[in-house]
Amino acid sequence: MEAIAESLEGLLSFVVYFAGSLALLIVFKFIYALITPHDEWKLVKDDKNIAAAVGFVGAIIGFALALGGAASNSVSLIDFAIWGVVALFAQSLAFAIVRFLFMPKIVQRINDNEISAGVILGGVSIAVGLLNAACMTY
Repeated sequence: MEAIAESLEGLLSFVVYFAGSLALLIVFKFIYALITPHDEWKLVKDDKNIAAAVGFVGAIIGFALALGGAASNSVSLIDFAIWGVVALFAQSLAFAIVRFLFMPKIVQRINDNEISAGVILGGVSIAVGLLNAACMTY
């Protein structure tokens, strides 16, 4: 019984960090939708646009990876929140890099449901998330 009690000592921290992570994911979804000129939700839900879905889910996974790094390495909830905001900026930068450096016509290509464009955007977002998470160690 004592082993169970010891295992559950961290339950409150888990709940707080998990809830914070979910809240940050929701915030990220709205901010990401604001900075992208195309409406991911409309493209995915109404138009069944696979390119938009792949690009968007890549951004979500990339952000979640970075949040995982922040949660693993933070020393407090405030520290976690700060690094969560840093991760949000890094993922937004990933979109800007793809849009302005790699594929200037990415928005039109995603609107046109060019799956290759969605794969590139999603892949870059995941790669940036992995790098972001790895760099959040101290």
